[in-house]
Amino acid sequence: MRLMSRQSLDAYARVASQAAVAAGALLAKHVGRPKSVETKRSAIDLVTEIDRASEQLIDRHLRRMYPAFGFFGEERGERRSKTPYRWIVDPLDGTNNFVHGFPFFGVSIGLEGNGRMLVGVIYDPLRRELFVATKGGGAWLNGRRIHVSPTRALGQSLVSTGFSSKFLKQTQPYLRWFQTLQRSSHGVRRMGSTVISLAAVACGRLEGFYERDLWPWDIAAGMLLVEEAGGRVTNLAGAPAVLDEGQLVASNKHIHRAFLRALTIPPARR
Repeated sequence: MRLMSRQSLDAYARVASQAAVAAGALLAKHVGRPKSVETKRSAIDLVTEIDRASEQLIDRHLRRMYPAFGFFGEERGERRSKTPYRWIVDPLDGTNNFVHGFPFFGVSIGLEGNGRMLVGVIYDPLRRELFVATKGGGAWLNGRRIHVSPTRALGQSLVSTGFSSKFLKQTQPYLRWFQTLQRSSHGVRRMGSTVISLAAVACGRLEGFYERDLWPWDIAAGMLLVEEAGGRVTNLAGAPAVLDEGQLVASNKHIHRAFLRALTIPPARR
């Protein structure tokens, strides 16, 4: 696919950033006190009226600027388009944290074109941190260029993970991975937000992140952000990550091989 002009990519990123910041202002206003809390796929998979309002706000803003583009959001589903472009949106990643007033949640907006991520925006509204990446244009935090950590050893790394809504029914391999990496790194953090974890890898606060049973909106923007910051993103087998596959290993590139080895689960003994 011929890469679109830098001017076009920057324009898309600018509009996505405006939408993310506007949605973030809504989240910051209601953190810790949503009016209603419901469950979706499991008892720990929460949704509030603020999730829905945030997605509606984002959709309205993006559609006003680019009415022909498709839209794929966590709460409103998919609106298909005749164009090869679609926005992939998580209006509130870390809803459980948001409900409890725990300050780790964010907004994620990615633009996919012809099967490739072109723009990734993640906004942390409580810290007012805006992460932006465009294909071939690098990764940025509040206008400052960011890069992944230079740490070269897994044993000197801090990594993060998440437990999906399926954890309650299938605790393995989550616990085995957690135990292995807790022993072979500086520690494993569970931040409760995939998008904030991926942003932390991109700016060097973490050396790696892994999770399975993910949705496209969890990782669309963050994948591009890590890659444009100089990192590496694959699936658990080390192959290029695919949005619909549901698994992701992201790192600063230097620790990636060791990271993947630690995530290899040997066959169960009979």
